[in-house]
Amino acid sequence: MKKILFLACAVFSFKALAMEAPTVIGEYHDWSAYTFKEGKNIVCYMASTPKRDEGNYTRRGDIYAVITHRPAEKSFDVVNFVLGYTLKPNAPFTVKIGKETFTKFFSEGDKSWTINDDEDARLVKAMVRGERMIVEATSNRGTKTKDTYSLKGFARAYQAINAKCGKK
Repeated sequence: MKKILFLACAVFSFKALAMEAPTVIGEYHDWSAYTFKEGKNIVCYMASTPKRDEGNYTRRGDIYAVITHRPAEKSFDVVNFVLGYTLKPNAPFTVKIGKETFTKFFSEGDKSWTINDDEDARLVKAMVRGERMIVEATSNRGTKTKDTYSLKGFARAYQAINAKCGKK
């Protein structure tokens, strides 16, 4: 799996001055787990890139999925997708895992998040049990994309960030 160390800067760039470089907790098949300090607070996250990205586009930036824990803020299981293009406002954004489909997201620029903690928990639970995840979205230019992620190693990476950031 390609290294995803660039993620901390890409995902957390708004707090770049107050954070240190990430440390790898471990690599678990298709997912990697990391930790870093934001000021005095520990942050744990795990990330992966899609195994396949489809769409009729000429250029696309980095694509990845991230799950973040910020225990000092009592924030756990925050799911974030980076699509590599600006998302079309109000266009459908869906995540499919097995027979479950998730549609409750909000987007800004090239990123999308679930709408609340309950949706994060539901999505993470499905990711732990699932084998693959399909993310479908539409760019600001109207290009539809389909990204297929492997969930192999997700459960172990999730256990690693839970242990490191104190989530029970």
